[in-house]
Amino acid sequence: MPASSKAKSLSSLVRSAIKSKASSISLASPADDATLKHFASSLDSSPPSKPKSKKSIKSNKPLSETTAPSAVASLNLDPASASEDLTNELPGGIFSILSGGSSSNSPDVQGTEDEKSMENALDLPWFPDMSHSVLSMRRKEITRERKQKWIFKSSQVNRFGRLVNMCADRLGTHTTIQVFDKLGRESGVKEYNALIKICIERARSSADEDVGLEQIHMAFQIFKSMKEQGFLLEEETYGQFLAYLVDMGMTEEFQFFCGVIKAENPSSVARLGYYEMLLWIRIDDEEKIQELCNYIVSDDEGTMSVLQENYLLALCESDRKEEILQLLEIMDITQISSLDCVASIFTCLGRLLLESYAEKFLLSFKACDHAAENITNFISSYVVGIPNLAVHAALEMVEEMCERGLTVSIGALHSILRASDESCDFNLVRQMYSMISRYKLKPNGETFRSMITLCVKMKDYGGAYDMLSDLEKMNLTPTASMYNAIMLGFFREKNIYGGLRVFKQMKEAYVQPDSQTFSYLISNCDSEEDINKYYEEMKRSGIQVTKQIFMALVNAYATCGQFEKAKQVVLDKGIPVKCLNEIKSVLVQSLASHGQLCDAFSIYEEMKQAGCSLEPKAVISLIEHLQSDEELSRLLPLLDELDDPDYWFEGCLRTILYCVRYKHLRPALNLLKQLKDKICTDELALEVIFNQVFALIAESESTHLQLGLDLLHAIKNELGLTPSRKCLDFLLHACANAKDLRNSKLIWKEYEAAGLPYNTLSFIRMYQALLAAGDCKASKILLSKIPKDDPHVRTIIKACKTIYSEGKKYKK
Repeated sequence: MPASSKAKSLSSLVRSAIKSKASSISLASPADDATLKHFASSLDSSPPSKPKSKKSIKSNKPLSETTAPSAVASLNLDPASASEDLTNELPGGIFSILSGGSSSNSPDVQGTEDEKSMENALDLPWFPDMSHSVLSMRRKEITRERKQKWIFKSSQVNRFGRLVNMCADRLGTHTTIQVFDKLGRESGVKEYNALIKICIERARSSADEDVGLEQIHMAFQIFKSMKEQGFLLEEETYGQFLAYLVDMGMTEEFQFFCGVIKAENPSSVARLGYYEMLLWIRIDDEEKIQELCNYIVSDDEGTMSVLQENYLLALCESDRKEEILQLLEIMDITQISSLDCVASIFTCLGRLLLESYAEKFLLSFKACDHAAENITNFISSYVVGIPNLAVHAALEMVEEMCERGLTVSIGALHSILRASDESCDFNLVRQMYSMISRYKLKPNGETFRSMITLCVKMKDYGGAYDMLSDLEKMNLTPTASMYNAIMLGFFREKNIYGGLRVFKQMKEAYVQPDSQTFSYLISNCDSEEDINKYYEEMKRSGIQVTKQIFMALVNAYATCGQFEKAKQVVLDKGIPVKCLNEIKSVLVQSLASHGQLCDAFSIYEEMKQAGCSLEPKAVISLIEHLQSDEELSRLLPLLDELDDPDYWFEGCLRTILYCVRYKHLRPALNLLKQLKDKICTDELALEVIFNQVFALIAESESTHLQLGLDLLHAIKNELGLTPSRKCLDFLLHACANAKDLRNSKLIWKEYEAAGLPYNTLSFIRMYQALLAAGDCKASKILLSKIPKDDPHVRTIIKACKTIYSEGKKYKK
């Protein structure tokens, strides 16, 4: 459907939804303030695969009870055998770090106890037998204790979360749990969730099945520890774990852990149904999917339970069109109690382009007074789901909603801002900012950061600064990320002075720089002195050294020619293990781009021997800078390192161009065959590749002409492809450079063989080739056929006559 017709359909959808009688509830009520709350978040969903179903909904069989699988024993999920206890007295350094820098009896540690103890601590006790001075001293002590506890609550919880990650990286998850137990530090839900997240990330990143099972076992031990501490297993804890089991299709393990979760938290049964449906969809179990679909419509009273709604939600997020349509024909959507579930249904209708259903359900909700205020949310959800909706159409839709008095959350604009960035429609930011002002929408800091970024990308620095100035009018304060967006724009243009000026303005506005700020500053240093200056300033500011800072140091030292210092950066013991491979890849890329190929390949080989893989950008950099002859044996293995299709495409093209440059016909042809096999349906992409190859031949020495002719022959006979017009134009140009009359005439015939009519450019190319080869008679005949209405054509003809006539005089 064209964008314009989509916009018209959406407009009519809005109009039909908001036409109300006098008795209808006003859609501009205060309740609309919360509408569209799912608008932005629904854009980031990644639905699982969509296997087709061919069964109809018939029966209403009850759900079968899940049982513990027999294969669970192989996971070793029973309580681990008692390991040797940690030393009774832990080193003071570890104790201090994990307990927040205090002993286990300190106020900081006690501050993590339950709310009751906190309330008791805030009450001033009565001491009838104490003197006034003693009582006063005691009150001061209690005040200090109270202050320390609240400081811990407000600041150290986040720090402890980071320490959990650090300890898990350094000590391992199992040891970290043991350390917590030994310290007497009552870990909170956030800390346990952080450990579970680490287990899941390690299981996902490992190609070793045994390692994955070990991490699952570790997650189970964390579940047990939470149970022993009296914590309830909520979705925040088990959701990430079940999502991993679903992605891996681990049915028996999924059922086992669901049993554990149900036993500890019976109220979780409904939410577990969501993951159950996702699992059956993931493994294509059509029988189970059908069974759950039958259960969704099994209630004769017309209402849906929370479990049924969660089953339906999973279906919608997975785009199971056939089942969804069958269900929607049977059920009454207005009886669904969860607004999130209804919004998901409308998003799914948008993705599947089911406009008639969307309009039908909107009218149904309009007739239900209790749901009228949520219609804007449903409309927005439908719009978000529509695939390939033009950004302009979406913006017009939002503006029409504003004009008609429908409340639009800022999340709607956030999604359009993201789409504008991705589609390079940067100029839409002005229209969006105008809309925010006219309709008094309430932007937040992220809204302004996105708009400033779009202004910078179209080099409208004045507009970016105007937005910074307008923050105060909207009761917002500038942030480091806003200034960083402007700073990055200047640095990308190599305007170092402009970037440094932004840093100065940042300080004058009392905006605290962050690690991203200093990474930009360090990356654009041209002297070791400046690198040290910004690094020391960052440390004085108390800013943590992040992965981006380490990368910036590598690039900055390499730019300054300090290659040894660049290599020393990766030896820093403060680099997290999980970031080391990425930082080493940046080092390889930076060394290669500065001509240090020997060192770059040395580090690359070390990484290979250690079982690490090079980041794709670093591989591309090595391919790009290997430009001497006899390097083909190193290029081809590098290409095998690229798994990502986009990076492989780029690396393959660069390798083909290398082969053409050094006249390696057969390897070039083999790579072209691989490209054709991988992108056989994308004729435009293939044409772009061949055009670049023949453009290189046209720009090269005349000795490359034969390679071009051989390649043309192979493309036709071995690949079964027809050369494009540009390929033949480039070959004609190469013939002119080589002054090869015979092959010029052969290429001229290829236009006709390919079904390509001669145009002005092909006539000019052939005219040039005939003049270069000295065939004056044929060139005069051809000149009479060239249209000369265009002044540019006349200029080119004149230039050709001048060049080749002077060339003849010079020969004489």
